[in-house]
Amino acid sequence: MPLEWIADPRVFALDEWERLRRADPEATFFHTPRFLRIYWEELGEGTLLVAIVRQGEDPIGLCGFEVRDGVVSFLGGFEVTDYMGPIGRPEERARVAKELTTALAARDDWDRADLEGLPQEGSWLGALAHAAEAAGLATEVGEDDVAPMLDLPADWDAYLAGLKPKQRHEIRRKERRLRERFPDARLTRSSTESFDADLDRFGEMHRASEGPKGRFMSEDVEPFFRRLGRELLPEGILRLAFLEGGGEKLAGLVAFRFEDTLLLYNSAFDPRHRAVAPGMVLVSETLREAIGEGCARLDMLKGDLGYKYRFGARPRPIRRLLLER
Repeated sequence: MPLEWIADPRVFALDEWERLRRADPEATFFHTPRFLRIYWEELGEGTLLVAIVRQGEDPIGLCGFEVRDGVVSFLGGFEVTDYMGPIGRPEERARVAKELTTALAARDDWDRADLEGLPQEGSWLGALAHAAEAAGLATEVGEDDVAPMLDLPADWDAYLAGLKPKQRHEIRRKERRLRERFPDARLTRSSTESFDADLDRFGEMHRASEGPKGRFMSEDVEPFFRRLGRELLPEGILRLAFLEGGGEKLAGLVAFRFEDTLLLYNSAFDPRHRAVAPGMVLVSETLREAIGEGCARLDMLKGDLGYKYRFGARPRPIRRLLLER
């Protein structure tokens, strides 16, 4: 049997999942069974379906889906998961995509597929689109978002030297202006003991923000963050960091350190200190720390926001694959 459907949540514990994730150079933190297990337990809705593609007894690809009200989507949720889709051996992309789309087309529990989180520069998008057309599905590639990425040099001076003069000046000016008001400003990180109280403070900053950001840390999403922190902060994978000064937390961010990449997941600042741009200084200090740790890149994740490009990031389009019978 080339493809097996599994609807049992115990699928997250399969060794095959992590082995395939490690074999796929395009797989991210958001493809790991640990992240997706916490997502499903806290925020998942509808029916869980995980497809494992095999060649004989050997697994060559895997993809999680959710089916709800006749719509199938990748496992992960549009609001909290930046990259979604299959994982598998690079040399088996076409085979895995064919088996996945053929098996989806054969199911009768969906009418429309909205498959977000596929980087345009990756190979899965084209493989899945081609295979879906061959399976007789109406196929459209649409826009999802933009996830700016920044490749990091070996040291901070090299990073600054690689920026445009205006970018370099702005980073230095904002730091100087903030330190005039808060000369003791420093980057701090939550410990396992302080995490719950620190997350409460981060949530307060979020809810004080304007626009969609102020609605993100909802009653549904906050327990999800808390679970992530309790499981992943002790290992240094999740980081809740703050810019502190004058005895206050001026800004905060959540990031994931995964292999050689730091993923900047979410941030907020105290609007009372907007004039000294604590959020920008916090990102700058986090970037400096990532370079010092030897990270190869800073992934600023989805959100085509102007401040990300002030740090020299390049835009990376993220696409969605829309399928209908």
